[in-house]
Amino acid sequence: MDPISPLEQALHAARALVLADLVAGEVAEADVVSLVEESVVQRRWWIEQWPEGADYVAGLVAQDVQDALLERYGRWPLCPVCGSGDPHALDVEPELGPDPHWVCHKAGVKVASVGFLGSATGGTPSS
Repeated sequence: MDPISPLEQALHAARALVLADLVAGEVAEADVVSLVEESVVQRRWWIEQWPEGADYVAGLVAQDVQDALLERYGRWPLCPVCGSGDPHALDVEPELGPDPHWVCHKAGVKVASVGFLGSATGGTPSS
């Protein structure tokens, strides 16, 4: 059996991280998981064109899924930090860089690394 290439490893890791965040928010329904798969397929082409971008793929998949969810269902992930005011989504930073994390621009805080929302929220956001 051939070893898994570093590019495939990066894609598998990105998939796992984003799925972990979806599970933490209790939104990992089959149709939502298919959004992750669609992003991974699209990003596979991207990463094949630019292998040096492997460290960036988790943040890009997270943003792809966030954008797709916004179009179909609404904002995700909702900010667990701000207890009052209008519900708002977290953003991925850096937009194109290694070590992507979810941030709340309203409170100006880093909430969690992509893939680790479950440990940061202390519970599930209300829908």
